[in-house]
Amino acid sequence: MLEKNLFIYILLMKNKKSRTVKVNEFVKRQIKGSGKTYSRSMTFNEIAKHAEKQMEKNFYKEGYRKGVRIVQVAKDLISDFICPYVKINQNTRLVSKLVKRQSFEEPYIQTRALNGTLIPAGKVELILYSNEVLKENNENSTNADWELISINSVPKGVSDLPIGPITMMRNQLNLDGGTKADYSSQEWAKSVNFYQKYVALQPEKGNG
Repeated sequence: MLEKNLFIYILLMKNKKSRTVKVNEFVKRQIKGSGKTYSRSMTFNEIAKHAEKQMEKNFYKEGYRKGVRIVQVAKDLISDFICPYVKINQNTRLVSKLVKRQSFEEPYIQTRALNGTLIPAGKVELILYSNEVLKENNENSTNADWELISINSVPKGVSDLPIGPITMMRNQLNLDGGTKADYSSQEWAKSVNFYQKYVALQPEKGNG
């Protein structure tokens, strides 16, 4: 009986360890003034710990490839996150510029709105990459089993947030900064359709 209990304990500890989540350096760009989803009060370490707890409760789904998980933020914490999107209409003023996410990546054309009202987040998703996936391109920041890569807020009234077409292009072509993946024509169409209707609001000068 003792041996059986010890076996169960070791199994539980091993399973718990396999869900350890730490912060990847890439997500640290998501702060106020970045034009991206950010938290009003939670630190990145606190968000990673929350992802860990949510995975223990099985509040997650598999992502676009093996080794990628999408963890749901608890409903009582959603209001702590700022959603950067506005709905595009005839009065929306848009601006485009050439930018880079990271110094070693190819530049891309980023489009943002100069006006509009931010849409509250209906839900917030935490994107986690496994250590194995991150090591494919030496992009792991820690030796944890999972790392927090991105914080995505889904505009209220929208069921799912598609991966951005630029990110999909970078991944499918396996460009610098991308993580190898193949997407269906339906996934491409959903991404383009969403970003024809919603766009991130340009932060005010002095705020990033």
